[in-house]
Formats: sequence, structure tokens, C-alpha cells
Amino acid sequence: MSETIEKIKCLIIGSGPAGYTAAIYASRADMKPVMYTGMQMGGQLTTTTEVDNFPGYPDGTDGTAMMNDLQKQAERFGTEVRFGLVTKVEFSDKVGGVHKITVDESKEIEAETVIISTGATAKYLNIESEQRLIGGGVSACATCDGFFYRKQDVIVVGAGDTAAEEATYLANICNKVTILVRKDYMKASKAMQHRVSKTANIEVLYNTEIDEVLGEKVVEGVRTINNQTKKTNVIDVTGVFIAIGHKPNTELFTNVLDMDAVGYLITKGKSTKTNLPGIFAAGDVQDKEYRQAVTAAGTGCMAALDAERYLGALE
Repeated sequence: MSETIEKIKCLIIGSGPAGYTAAIYASRADMKPVMYTGMQMGGQLTTTTEVDNFPGYPDGTDGTAMMNDLQKQAERFGTEVRFGLVTKVEFSDKVGGVHKITVDESKEIEAETVIISTGATAKYLNIESEQRLIGGGVSACATCDGFFYRKQDVIVVGAGDTAAEEATYLANICNKVTILVRKDYMKASKAMQHRVSKTANIEVLYNTEIDEVLGEKVVEGVRTINNQTKKTNVIDVTGVFIAIGHKPNTELFTNVLDMDAVGYLITKGKSTKTNLPGIFAAGDVQDKEYRQAVTAAGTGCMAALDAERYLGALE
């Protein structure tokens, strides 16, 4: 362990739209925030090639460029951005208490406030061809990327409400949507299943899985396999949307902070306050409903304001 313990006013764990927005507000409030980016600087958005739905970019941008812009803006106001991974936390349960954090298993920090913006990770099938074509036609967010496939044929993989919602959203802009369901039934609510069945340009294939995503640099189709008959089939599509869920990056806070059954951090009311004083959560780590860059940025702003008010009340 480090011999000297660094003491800071505001620690931000994780980057991305929530973390960087929190940093912008916290630094402008003279809280001198320090951010540890985690292993994926910029978060999920850096896997998105094109971003057209974030305000302020009339001609669009790409995820990495947008995260670079947000980082530069945060640094301009004094945020210290560090590449590193928080590996241990000891949060105080007392108002005004000191929160102890360990980075990379060696550096010790004591923080008056902590903003958690570690995000969530989309679940994928982990097929080599799928992983290779993420950003080239494979996506885990229809509302983020569906626009680029308007009037084209696409596939949605999944059987729950998320898959049904993604499919019906895409059906409004795409030529045809094919849902691949691994079992012989959908897990989605009856209401969502009815919505799917009533949408003329959605087809559901049961007992069907992706064997391979076809294409070198962009998606050109998929080869499917019926897991009962073992028969394969090629479907010509330009987009593949994986809708099998997200996993919040909250393992570090298990048995420390309140979270739901899936692992999303629980915040109080309309605030970003967790169950411990001085600890705030922003972005996808506490949002399983919207999971958009703009909503993450909004909660990042809220977290910084909540942290500033918390510190102000202690004075």
C-alpha cells in the first residue's frame, strides 16, 4: 500500500457521459474532482461508431470523439482525469464521514464525497464474428443505432421485454425485423408479445440462434441454426441488435450499497443519493430504464449538485 494517503473533496469513479458531466459541474463548483476512468476510458459509448442523438452535434459525431470532447471540457475546469481502476472501497455510514478508496490495489485515497458512474455492460453472445463486428452493424442499443438501418432488414436477438421493445421500435423505421428466440417461447410480458404479433413487419423465429455473423468489416447477414433440427439458414441483414440484457458494473459495491436484484444501485427519490451519506450514483449504474448518453449526462449533473449541497450542509 502507498505510504501517504491522498485526501480529496470529490472522487468520481468511472468515466462516460455521467462521469464527465459530473466532473464538469463539480470542478466549476470548486470541488476539485479527481476521476478514475476505469479500464474502458469513456465507457460504453466508445464502442459506438456514430452518435446522432446527443444534443449539440448537428452533423453527428462518434462515441470516442464525443468522450474526448467531454474529457477536455472537464479538464478545462480543473478536473484531474486519471487512468486507473478502483479495487476496494470502505464507505462511511456517518454524515461527514471519510470514505476510503483503494486504486489499483495499492494507492489509498480518502474522499469527502464519491460519485459512482461505473455504468453497465451490455451482454453479448460472445461469438467471434459478433465481437469483431461491434460498431460495424452489431449493436446493443436500437434507440442509439437503429436510425442508421432505416428501410433495411435487421435482426434482434432476445426473448424478453427489451427484445420486444427494441424490435417494435425498429419496425417503425426498418423494412423487416426478425427476432431470434433461443427457446420455443418468448419471456416478454403478454402485452409486449401482443404488440410484436400485431406488427406486420416483425417475424419471430423460435428455437433459433446465431451461428455466425457474416461480413468482413460490416454486417452482410447472419447464419442461423435451429437448435432442435440443427438446420442452418442464411438471412440477409445489415444490422444485428443484441437484446439479452445489461449487467451493471457494481460488483465492487456488493454488500456496501443498496441495489436491486439485478445489481443496479438504488437512489433516493429523484436524487442521486445512495443509502450512504456522501455517496452518489449517476448514469447507467442506476438507470435500467433509459440507458442513453443524454440521460446519463443529466444524472451526472444531478450527482455533482447533490454532492455540492451535501458538502455545503456540513460547513
